[in-house]
Amino acid sequence: MRPLVVTCICLVAAICLSVSATAQGPTTTSDDPLALMNARVVDVRSGRITASATIVLRNGKIESIGSNPRPAEIRGVDLKGNYVLPGLIDAHVHAASLEAFRRALESGVTTARSAGVSYYVDVGFRELVKAGAVAGPDVIAAGYHVRPQLANEAFLSDPQYWDLMDGVTTVERIRRAVRMNLSHGVDWIKVHATERAGTADTDPRKQVYTEDELRAIVQEAASKDVPVQAHAHGDEGAAAAIRAGVRSVEHGTYLSDATLQLMKERGVYLVATYGIVTDMGDAGGAFDSAALRIRAQHMLPRLRDMLQRAHRIGVRIVAGTDSDYGPNSLIRIGQEMTYLVEFGFSPLESIQAATIRSAEMLRLEKSIGLVEVGYQADLIAVERNPLEDITTVQDPVLVISNGRVVLDRLNPESRRRTTR
Repeated sequence: MRPLVVTCICLVAAICLSVSATAQGPTTTSDDPLALMNARVVDVRSGRITASATIVLRNGKIESIGSNPRPAEIRGVDLKGNYVLPGLIDAHVHAASLEAFRRALESGVTTARSAGVSYYVDVGFRELVKAGAVAGPDVIAAGYHVRPQLANEAFLSDPQYWDLMDGVTTVERIRRAVRMNLSHGVDWIKVHATERAGTADTDPRKQVYTEDELRAIVQEAASKDVPVQAHAHGDEGAAAAIRAGVRSVEHGTYLSDATLQLMKERGVYLVATYGIVTDMGDAGGAFDSAALRIRAQHMLPRLRDMLQRAHRIGVRIVAGTDSDYGPNSLIRIGQEMTYLVEFGFSPLESIQAATIRSAEMLRLEKSIGLVEVGYQADLIAVERNPLEDITTVQDPVLVISNGRVVLDRLNPESRRRTTR
């Protein structure tokens, strides 16, 4: 990690940790064993529910699930019949501060895949969580997204790449931009296959890189076994990215049936981020732009139609918000899951999109996304049966990340201390 990046991370930590400490609410450490009693455990593979279960957590993992009484030496939390799910996975975020990650965590997100931030803040937060300095979510980092003009901040982090300031517009420069990210230890590479929708002066249908250029990105990333996510609203750019070998397509507003079929055949995941376009269409929120409100009016029905066609075709669909979880953000992962049900997904399919399906995309299906023995102790509890009322996931009453209780609304004393 470059010295300037370390300095930036330390400054962020120094400024924010004192604020975060007052907002952390009740917490345990991952070393504290914990028994969750009187739980209704939802099996997100099958939809079966196990009632009156006791879940024992130890060293950040699920040690046991059964009907036995809790061990006497372990602290217990009575879930009072609330429903337990795996912690939710937000597969597309732009969080860039401790407060933002905390907002994501308290909404039930215990794993978040970054889709581009400045100063490698996602890498820094990932390491803070690994060190136990802050509570999750665990972060899958992407650094700077590769596009024809990198964000200016990239050159403050990596001045030796100053030659890219003139544009990332040749195969060699594209490869160098990928190597720049890889040198910081990112987990994914993000590329723009089409222009953005969230800026008024760009055309989201317009293709940015050719198939050969996109393939160079995939090949360079593969040298470190790093997958690629492709921002793509337009059909031509998305199809080129799929043929080039990306693992996921983000957004996909204008995708044709032929491109969706190609995604299914090649096992490419779709992260549609419907909710953020509703934010574009509303006054206030993270955008608050008349031009973008107009754009959202025609994008929303196209995106809804695309999602329904993708579902019928059998594309692997994953839930993501595209939110920065900032103070004006209106979108949370539970809302995205609710939209999926409104568009014809079953509640179980919606839950899978934010748990096991996302874990598969991240290649973490053996450690997260399920409430099973040996899996990471990332859990949420909700008041109602989510297989009957998916909206309940929008308001978890308990969040546990890596075995640490980070939000507890079941305990009145905890509720008085917790902020959101």
